[in-house]
Amino acid sequence: MQSPVQQQRLIELDISQPVWDRFFWVAPLVLVGTREADGSHDLAPKHMATPIGWENYFGFVCTPRHHTYSNIRRDGVFTVTYPRPDQLVLTSLAASPRCEGDDKLALSVLPVFPAKKVDGVLVAGGYMYLECELDRMIDGFGVNSLIIGRVVAARVAEDSLRIHEGDDQALIHNAPLLAYLHPGRFAAIEESLTFPFPAGMKK
Repeated sequence: MQSPVQQQRLIELDISQPVWDRFFWVAPLVLVGTREADGSHDLAPKHMATPIGWENYFGFVCTPRHHTYSNIRRDGVFTVTYPRPDQLVLTSLAASPRCEGDDKLALSVLPVFPAKKVDGVLVAGGYMYLECELDRMIDGFGVNSLIIGRVVAARVAEDSLRIHEGDDQALIHNAPLLAYLHPGRFAAIEESLTFPFPAGMKK
C-alpha cells in the first residue's frame, strides 16, 4: 500500500519566477492610511500584513515606489483599518490608479474619521483599528520592503470584541471576517472550529 506522501502527486514550480500566483493562499485585507505631503490622506489596501511577534508590533509589505512607503518614511506614522466583508467594494476602490494630478479621486467616497494618537485617518465601519508609529523599514526583498510599526492605539468594534467565556463561533458568525485569497479572490469567514492544540502547548 502506498503512503499518503507516495499517493500525492506534486508539481515542481519554477522558482526562477515568483511562485505565489500558482496557488491560492489566505491573507488578511487591511487598509493602510498615511498622510500625503500636501496634508491630504491616502489609503491603500494591503494583504501581506500581519502582527510581528506577540507584542504590539504590526508589519506589512510595501514598495518604495508607492506613496504609502514615502509617506511613512517622511512622517513616521500610519494607521490600519480592518474592513468588513460588506466593505469590499470600498476597499477595492482604495486601489484605484492615480489621475494625472497624482490624486486618487476614489478616496473621496470612503468615509473616514481621525485617528487619536497619530496624524491620520481610519475608515468608518471596519471592525479593528490600529494606530502605529514607525519602528523600522527593512528594504531589499526584491523590489519590496517590510514596514514595521509599534502599535500606540488600538480599538475594536463592540460586536467583534472577544470576551472571557464568550462564544467565539457566534462572534465570528455575527461579525464575519474579510479574507483575501491571493490571487484575486476573497471570502467572508462566517464559520469556524476550535483548533485542536496539543495539551500543554504554549506560545
